Amino acid sequence: MKISDMSLDRISLDNKDLLTRILFSGIEDDGENGDVIFVFGSVSANKYRVPHAVELYKSGRSAKILMSGGALEVPEAISMKNRAIELGVLEQDIIVETLSKNTIDNVLKSREVLDEYFGLNHIKRILIVTTFYHIRRCYLTLKTYLPEHIEYSLCPAQDKSTRPTNWWESQQGTQRVMKEVEGLIYYTKNGKIQDFEV
Repeated sequence: MKISDMSLDRISLDNKDLLTRILFSGIEDDGENGDVIFVFGSVSANKYRVPHAVELYKSGRSAKILMSGGALEVPEAISMKNRAIELGVLEQDIIVETLSKNTIDNVLKSREVLDEYFGLNHIKRILIVTTFYHIRRCYLTLKTYLPEHIEYSLCPAQDKSTRPTNWWESQQGTQRVMKEVEGLIYYTKNGKIQDFEV
């Protein structure tokens, strides 16, 4: 079944296994190196996403990090860049996109930045960093709006309450998962992101 074939009335906590499969199944880091680490912004990106991106950078997976996000008075990407520098990333290895307000915007605005910095035709692989529950939507959005030749490594950052093994144990985890699955259904039904098999 494709995600776009699902209806919101099927989405309930009674379908815990289905919800887990939609968001977390097949989301494993393949260990490949890439041209750039793409970090999606959020108000809490400095807690989990940025440290994970820095780990990838320090382990030699990519020499460049793109911080994307502009939703706050001080853009998320600037705060994320500053945190990465504190954690040991060289400033010249960080690219920023400071205008985006949501996930699709992250990709569209970052596409322009990546094209200017690398040339999209020269990018072979992007390492995607965001929290685990958000990574499928980021991946599908990138696949929808970036050139087909680009490949992706999924590098989810683990937060405490929204993991494949515990999301239903807290109100925060449950709300995040429900909202994310509802978003995937909405975006695929409306053709905003690529559909996928569940």
